[in-house]
Amino acid sequence: MRLDNRLVWKRLVWSATAAGVAAATGLPATATAATPVPQPPATMSTVGGAQLGLAGVRVDPLPGAPALPAKLSALSWIVSDSGTGQVLAAKDAHWRLPPASTLKTLFADTVLPRLPATATHTVTDADLAGMGQGSSQVGVVTGQTYTVSDLWLGVFLRSGNDAVHVLAAMNGGVPATVTAMQAKAKALDADDTKVVTPDGYDEPGQVSSAYDLSLFARDGLRNADFARYCSTAAAQFPGGPNTKGKSFEIDNTDRLLSGIDGVSRYPGLIGVKNGYTTNAGNTLVVAARRDDRTILVTVMNPQSDLYNAVYTEARELLDWGFAADGQVRPVGTLNQAVAVTRTHRAAAKRPAQVSAALAPTDAGSAPGTLSWSVACGALALAVAGAAVLLLRRRRRLND
Repeated sequence: MRLDNRLVWKRLVWSATAAGVAAATGLPATATAATPVPQPPATMSTVGGAQLGLAGVRVDPLPGAPALPAKLSALSWIVSDSGTGQVLAAKDAHWRLPPASTLKTLFADTVLPRLPATATHTVTDADLAGMGQGSSQVGVVTGQTYTVSDLWLGVFLRSGNDAVHVLAAMNGGVPATVTAMQAKAKALDADDTKVVTPDGYDEPGQVSSAYDLSLFARDGLRNADFARYCSTAAAQFPGGPNTKGKSFEIDNTDRLLSGIDGVSRYPGLIGVKNGYTTNAGNTLVVAARRDDRTILVTVMNPQSDLYNAVYTEARELLDWGFAADGQVRPVGTLNQAVAVTRTHRAAAKRPAQVSAALAPTDAGSAPGTLSWSVACGALALAVAGAAVLLLRRRRRLND
């Protein structure tokens, strides 16, 4: 992810150029600056359902259902129910587009379970080699020792490519991590995703889709640590020489979570990840919970020139997702047979309970730590205990 001030500079340059052309031609600035909107490919993947492979908006409302937001400019978006996996509405959900830092969700899905949160690592120059020019950074410095938990906070809150590269080094290096991420994407049936870098930095051929990014977010939110990191609005990060060793505060760049830069916090927001690069534009994956429902929204590259458009459109889609509860027929699903594991099967059977256990009650608070797998283990122990008692009783009766 490149720094957001690049977008501000881009808009300033665009405004000045458009104004100059308008003065010379007499046309409105918006007309002179207009460029053809990119169009989706003629054929797209049908993973998740045939409708999701069709171009344009896909929604199947019942009588009385709320209308979709009228002014959505994103090239691609999707609204889904995280618990059931049902896709409530989508636009070009399988369009393969640059993902920017939202690809860090796949990085976390892949690497987070492999590294203990309390493990420590002293950073070397080699760990930080290969970062793209202009990469966003949290402030990792060589010679400093960090915990894995510190580094994940740097990834999720500040989209730190420096933290990503250190974690990748701990995972066996960038090439090995990219290979593992691609394998994870395949296991989730995320066929639209091609991984070139672990941090989402613009590279030729690196693409994902709104559908795949929703898969990554849904899979990640089943991990209590993932949910805790992505829902943290602010945290302390270890300081280096520039801060004389003192820690400093880092705020989450997801404005719907942190409530900064003119964007109010969204009630019940869990997180997940935002991004921006020159090629990707603004990208955003968010999840929010009300009562026993968790709605996932992914928005890719709004074409509107309005400031904070990605957050405005995501907010409107979240509102619609909650309002459309029970009033639309699903147009697809995030549930894929290839991605079903014991945890996934349990989540499919009890989506509300699993979502409630993992998702935090508010931004910055930690989710519950009791997982469904633990519950299954407890149940298995109880059954085994009952069986032993029954055998003992039978033995006593037979004696």
